[in-house]
Amino acid sequence: MAEPTTRDQILVEARHCFAAQGFEGTSLNDIAAGVGIRRPSLLHHFDSKEAIYRQILSDALAEWGDQTEAARNSESDGWELVDSIVAASFRFFVANPEIIVIVRREAMTDQSPLGFNLGVALRPYFRRAVTFFERQMDQGVFRRHDAENLVLTGYGALLTYFSDHVMLKGLISEDPFSEASLEARFEHMRSFIRAALEPVGGAE
Repeated sequence: MAEPTTRDQILVEARHCFAAQGFEGTSLNDIAAGVGIRRPSLLHHFDSKEAIYRQILSDALAEWGDQTEAARNSESDGWELVDSIVAASFRFFVANPEIIVIVRREAMTDQSPLGFNLGVALRPYFRRAVTFFERQMDQGVFRRHDAENLVLTGYGALLTYFSDHVMLKGLISEDPFSEASLEARFEHMRSFIRAALEPVGGAE
């Protein structure tokens, strides 16, 4: 495997810093020190802290989009398609806990350092999901719900488990990010979502 480039190392260290300290609490000197380079060397790769932050968010959204799109491009439909997308999203969150913290902060402010509106960026995915569920409900594949609220509920259930990990460590008696805990959480979410979607009277 090729050694990570200096640019890659800057992005990795910046993710650590932004997740731990927030955008305002992180300086270019913090990032450079974590990589083991000087600030001028960092500025050779990125001309500002905003540029680093923008790249991190852009890369994360692109990676998540690619993974969920790959799940959508399978031959599955109905519950199998939902299950594939939930699994892809869960795997992404497990692999990128720092991104979840950063995104959570973005979701809670209307003063992004980039003038970046996370909701606007995610809206095409949201509308596609709502349209899919409405179509499946019309066809009798899924139980009737308000599709927008259904998607928002799924979003909240998935995201908060990863973004609120500090609270969860005090709330439950085991590490919420242990392999066993993550597996149990994933299986619970799958069962819960499937039960909510299954038509009244059971699957056809």
